Amino acid sequence: MTVQTSEERPLAASSDNFDDFLPEALRFTAPTELVDIGANLTHESFSRDLEAVLQRANAANVTTLILTGTDLEHAEQAAALCRRFPGLYATAGLHPHDASHWSSSLETAMRDLHRQPEVVAVGECGLDFNRNFSSPTDQERAFEAQLGLAVESGLPLFLHERDAGRRMLEILRSWRDDISHAVVHCFTGERDTLHGYLDLDLHIGLTGWLCDERRGYHLREFLNDIPLNRLMVETDCPYLLPRNLPAKLKGRRNEPALLPWIVQEIAHWRDTDQAEVAHATAETARRFFRLEET
Repeated sequence: MTVQTSEERPLAASSDNFDDFLPEALRFTAPTELVDIGANLTHESFSRDLEAVLQRANAANVTTLILTGTDLEHAEQAAALCRRFPGLYATAGLHPHDASHWSSSLETAMRDLHRQPEVVAVGECGLDFNRNFSSPTDQERAFEAQLGLAVESGLPLFLHERDAGRRMLEILRSWRDDISHAVVHCFTGERDTLHGYLDLDLHIGLTGWLCDERRGYHLREFLNDIPLNRLMVETDCPYLLPRNLPAKLKGRRNEPALLPWIVQEIAHWRDTDQAEVAHATAETARRFFRLEET
């Protein structure tokens, strides 16, 4: 990703110090180009140094970013960023936390977004029974509506699931013949749920959760169950800062430049080469989001 504005001019001169945010010990360049399939770059924490964030990603060989659209406002912001910077693409959907806000007007607005060339997936959508910020009934209603939009648009799905694997699988089974590809982003579930998703020919997104010995250890035990052609990697930044970093980072903000540390962790637990994981996950992401066609 050569980071330039839509006017094809270099970034501002202030980017001379673009790497000051990362200590030397955290500047890790991936052996081959990476695709970060889940970056929340519309989050307010990136508002002051976005260009530097993109340059650090470029320096780390994270060349393509899929910006997550979790509601109408952030999906529109993500699409606008994609028009400013090459190498960026967006998703557009409504997160289950906000499912109670689903309406016919929102559905129309999302349908319009899905027609934009920079929008490459429907979502983030799904079910979250962990906190139930929206009721399960509202979550299922919004999820089914967005499954319908995915069928209508032909776009793949960017899915969220937390503590709702059984119900998610039931719903997806009834839609599987109609939807195209789907990825369960930031997978944190158990082996049985994983195998249910794989049996439906879904893809799996892994984050820095894997690097957290307190709550992600179980993922390491069945990491090899995920075929490389179904696996993608993501930071979910600014969240889920990897805990395997060899130096402290000022603040707790995660960013795309740290994706290589997640790839390293995956390679370690799969007992394979980092370059193999990097290349395979990037190729899988490009096929999944049809980036060769854009």
